[in-house]
Amino acid sequence: MSLPDYKSPEKHSSAAAPASPVVQLNVGGHLFTTFLSTLRKHPDSRLAELFSGQPKLRTDTQGRYFLDRDGSHFGAVLEFLRSDCVPTENIQEVHREALYYNIKPLIKRLEETPRLFGELVGRQQFLSRVPHYKENIEVLIRIARAEAIATRRSTIMICVLRTEEDLGFYDNAINSLEADKESVVTFGPWKAVPSVKDLLDCVKTDIESQGYRVSIEPHVAEKSFLSRSYDYFYNLIFTWW
Repeated sequence: MSLPDYKSPEKHSSAAAPASPVVQLNVGGHLFTTFLSTLRKHPDSRLAELFSGQPKLRTDTQGRYFLDRDGSHFGAVLEFLRSDCVPTENIQEVHREALYYNIKPLIKRLEETPRLFGELVGRQQFLSRVPHYKENIEVLIRIARAEAIATRRSTIMICVLRTEEDLGFYDNAINSLEADKESVVTFGPWKAVPSVKDLLDCVKTDIESQGYRVSIEPHVAEKSFLSRSYDYFYNLIFTWW
């Protein structure tokens, strides 16, 4: 069966099986040309599935197979399929595309790069041992947005309890605050090597990765001779403008 006539005014809702070994792709507006065998290189990948037998894709107005996905990093995926070359830039973005297209050899190679290895094996493994970490990040953002009305900055207090011993002082520490105790977001304790500073760096990194501008400062409580001061508290400051 021959390819559809690109100049024909009649377009089919789905593509016919390509007779040519060369195929043209439109990935979210980014245009690519490659061999069909390249797309089928890894039989268990999503690309191989899409182009096995009758292609499971529609075509654009020029007859190119259309994938409705951002194609900014598809070129790096295609280059790996062509030459086994692993990209050295935009590692996380290419990794996301490799996961989407289920190209397991590329996923494995990317996860062995220093950047992703450190993220997946180091940071993410640490954060998995911090109770309710992801939920707390969502809570912090929700509180900050609720307090952003007619103000330049939103300040949320966080409490970081590194050890079980610190947890034992939690009630006394909270009661020593003059601030609103209900809005304090607490992290920890955790059984892992990283320090309180490491945890605060992770909080800042993960919130800023969502487009927010934040800074973290130690909370300075008023000193009193009659009560103990605790260094568990920090101010997380969102700057809106």
